[in-house]
Formats: sequence, structure tokens, C-alpha cells
Amino acid sequence: MTEDKPTRWDVTNIFPSLESPEFKQAFDSTQQKIDNLIEFFQKNLANLPKNSAAPQFNTLLGDYITQLNALIEHQGKVTNYLYTFITTDSFNKTAMRLLSEYEQITIQINKQDVVFKTWFANYAERVDEIIGCGGVVAEHAFPLKESIQQSRFLMSQSEENLAADLGLSGAGAWEKLQGVITSQLSVDFELDGKTRKMPAPALINLRSHPVEDVRRSGYEAELLAWKTVEEPLAAAMNGIKGSVNVLNKRRNREDALHSALDAARIDRPTLEAMLSAMQDSFPMFRDYFRAKAKHFGQEKLPWWNLFAPLGKTDTKFTFGQARQFILDHFAGFTPELADYAKKAFDNHWIDAEQREGKQGGAFCMEVPGTGESRILCNFDGSLDQVSTIAHELGHGFHNQCIIDAERTPLQKRTPMTLAETASIMCETIVSQAVLQQAKTPQEELAVLESMLNGDSQVVVDIYSRFLFETEVFKRRAKSELSADELSEIMLDAQKATYGDGLDEQYLQKYMWTWKPHYYSADLSFYNFPYTFGLLFATGLYAIYQQRGTAFIPEYKALLASTGLGSAAELANRFGIDIREKAFWVNSLNVISQRVERFKQL
Repeated sequence: MTEDKPTRWDVTNIFPSLESPEFKQAFDSTQQKIDNLIEFFQKNLANLPKNSAAPQFNTLLGDYITQLNALIEHQGKVTNYLYTFITTDSFNKTAMRLLSEYEQITIQINKQDVVFKTWFANYAERVDEIIGCGGVVAEHAFPLKESIQQSRFLMSQSEENLAADLGLSGAGAWEKLQGVITSQLSVDFELDGKTRKMPAPALINLRSHPVEDVRRSGYEAELLAWKTVEEPLAAAMNGIKGSVNVLNKRRNREDALHSALDAARIDRPTLEAMLSAMQDSFPMFRDYFRAKAKHFGQEKLPWWNLFAPLGKTDTKFTFGQARQFILDHFAGFTPELADYAKKAFDNHWIDAEQREGKQGGAFCMEVPGTGESRILCNFDGSLDQVSTIAHELGHGFHNQCIIDAERTPLQKRTPMTLAETASIMCETIVSQAVLQQAKTPQEELAVLESMLNGDSQVVVDIYSRFLFETEVFKRRAKSELSADELSEIMLDAQKATYGDGLDEQYLQKYMWTWKPHYYSADLSFYNFPYTFGLLFATGLYAIYQQRGTAFIPEYKALLASTGLGSAAELANRFGIDIREKAFWVNSLNVISQRVERFKQL
């Protein structure tokens, strides 16, 4: 495999293969590890008197936490290894079967978590006394207190067990169906005079093709392709959102947003401040859309030109060029970031090749117990995809900071709001460096366009997704929604956010079909944390510009601590008040300056 060819990730150091004795031993030993944890809890903690001595309580609880951390790491290693096959080859029936079997086993960990939270809540009044004895318990003070808080939103143990069991064949099965359908969907598409079978992720990537006729043909092909699978995907959406509504009601949640806020470790005033600032920025983004439309001789942008490149620069990269491009610019931030990225490229931690059966989009996941991460993307040579790799490497660097700090699995649990900080910081590093190196107005235009395109997606489009999901949950509480209704809600959301910046005749009503973010019962409102990450990272980057290299140690310390506090607490380290609208407005003002320069060009 040459350096210029997009790589497939190498996972043989995790386990040699799905058929290897090492993998089988890890798979088979999981049940015994779960049994041991449950037995320890029942024998040593379940019947512990409420007035038991704090040091004794602390010691036993610390031993349980240590055992639980070891189990979580083991389970995560096996699960994520299986996902490396499923996400890159949905035709792999062996991996699919093994994951299903493993989920049947590991669902017991979730059930035990319910048991523990319910039990530990009984000691809420003594928690500070118990933590005060130090040791492992004190090191896990934040997750322990969070478990007490979240215990208020649990059903009875038997109901939670039933929900967990049914989730595998209910919402979880619908989520898998969406992944299989979208990864295996492909169409015959004529490109460069040749008709080829094009997977859906590759078809989506044509949105940024340099030729408008290709972009428009891709847009039309997308509409036809998603039409063929809209019914099963609508069924999947209904199954998942219906399940979430029922469970939220039984758990006394205020609404579907309630659990998302808790998972993000922010409160409603924080989200409302950010959403208000986002809404105020729409006119600025619409100016950008209309200015872009003028480059194509159009009054408003049709969807197929929304992601179109502008200006003239080396917009096509070989994979090797993308690698060097990223390494060079990461090094300007800190050599540690460049060293991490080099290790990821050299060791084939990145699966970048586009192919049938592979999941669309991009993600990064840690592989517990290895000190490594794996990154999935669909590289097509565009500057946008270079930015995507930088984004995902940011997640990997974040993981590495946590690993280097020797955090336990319970201490690593990072909310998505903060999980997006490092990734968007890395995007900003690359984009700012390219912008500074632009030698001509056309090069500057190309870079600004790439930056503003990403900004608009994270602010405007994500707000449309927020509106979409809010309305879907509201309507699903009354009845199932047809595919046409889902498309109608999506169009209404796009009109409310993009406004007169886009041509209303040519929107993308099927955005709901291929975005996996909508199809997770455990992660409703998956999208707004991306906006938090963009604007929070923009604020942090401004601090970096002021302080230079002195900023890096504190930044790394922040990344290493994202599982140990709320977003507000961690932001306060840098003097940032995320509940104040002014912070979000100031970050958006940075983007506004880019729009003004874009309009001049």
C-alpha cells in the first residue's frame, strides 16, 4: 500500500482476528468478570448498614470501583474491536453475530449499574463523609455524585432490566438497521464519462465536487436513492423516538432534551444562551450564503452548491499530501500534537478508504486497554476531508491526554460538549494556518469558503437539526410519522434556519435518512454539542493567540479532566462563563469577521 493511497485501519494488535484464541478468550471471559462483580457487590455492599464506619465503607466501595473499572475496560476493548469490523464492512455477518451475542452478555453491566445507583442513592447524605476518607473513592468523587443525581431518573429495578433487555431487540435493532441500510446503499452514477457503482457516502461527498453539473447530478441521485429506502428508515426513526418518549415519561424526565442536557453536563440556561446567540447569527450566515450564490450567478443557493468549493487552490490532495499538510500545521501548535498524528498515520489507525459496506461520515473511538484510538473517515481528496481527518485526530489527541493522565474508565466519561473541543480546535489550527499562507485573493477565498462552510453547518444546520428533532419528539408522542411527514419537518427546519440564503425549491428533505445522529436511543439531540464545541474551541483559540505556548499545558490539563467536572466548572478555569450569552456572541463575532472578508473577495 503506497503512502498516497487512503489507508484501512490495522486492528491486529488489538486481537489477531475474530477467529483467534486471544479474541475468543477475551469474549468468553466477560461473563465470569461480570459474575465476579455482581457477587462482590451482593456479598460486600448490598446489605451494608447505613451507619457502617466510613473507612470500612470507603475501602469496600473502592474495591468495587476498581473491579468495575477493569470490567468496563475489558468490555470496551472487545466491543470496539467488533465495531471496527461492523463500521467498515456491514456485510461481515460474523462480526454482526458476535456483537449481538456480546450485547446479550454485557447488558448485565447496565443492569448492575442501575442496581448500584439505586443502592448508592440511599447513602446520599453520607457521600461527603465517605469520599473524605480518600483513596479510590475520593478519586471518583465526581462520577459517584453524578450517579446519585441520575438515580432520581430511574424506574424500578425490574422495569429498568426489562427496558435494557427490550432495547436490544427494539431501539438498538432499529439503530443497526439504519446503519446497514445506509452503508449498503449504492447507485450507478456517471462520473468522468464512466458509470460506476457509488456507495452512499461517496455520493454525499460529491456535494463538494468542483463541477456544478456533477454536484447537481449527485443531488438528484441522492434524492432518488434515499426515496428507495425512506420507509424502513422512517420505521427505524419511529421505533427509536417512540421508545425514548415512553422511557422518558416513565423515568419522570421533563422531556427528551432533559436527559441530553444531563449527558452533556450543561443546564438549560447554558443551552438557551447558546441557542439565542445562534439564532441572532442567522442573518450573518444568510449574507454568506447569498454572497456565495453570486459566484454562481444565482440569487439564492440551491442545495447542490451549498458545499461547493470556491476560489483557486490545491483543493485536491493525495492521502500522503493530506498527511503532511496536517502534520506540518499541527507542529505549529505543539510538537506533541504532531507526534500523536504521525503515530496515528504511521500505525494505520485511520480507515480513510471509501468503499461499499462502510459507514458514512467520520468518527474516532478509543480502544480501551491499548492506549490507542481508531479513526474512520471517507477520504476523497478535498480540503473538507483534510479538515475532517484533523477533526478526528483532535479526538484522538484528547483521548491520548486522558490516557497519559492515567484516568480510569469511570473518570474518562466525557460529555459530547467537551468531547468536541479538541477536535474543533484541530480544525481551527489547520484552517488558520492555511489562511495565513494564502498568497492570492483566490487562495484566501478558497480557504475562507472551507472555514465558513464548516461554521455554517455547525451553527445553522445543527440548529435546523435541533428544530427537527424537537418537532419529531413532539409529534411522535401522539402518533407515528410517515416518511413524508419526516421530510416535511426537515424542510420546515431548513427554511426556518437557512431562510432566504438557500433556494427553497432545492433543499435536502432527506437529511434525516442518513444522519446516524438521529438513530440513537441513548443520545437524543446528538447535534447541539458540536456547536458548543465550535464556539467553546473558538473562545479557547482566542486565548491561545493571546498567550501562545503558555496556553498548551493548561489546555492539555483541561482535556485530561473532561470526565471530572461539569462543562461550566471546567470552562471557569479559563474565565469563561458559558451561561452568559455574551461568550457565545463573542465567538460568533469571530465568524462574522470571516463573512465580511468573504463578501469583500
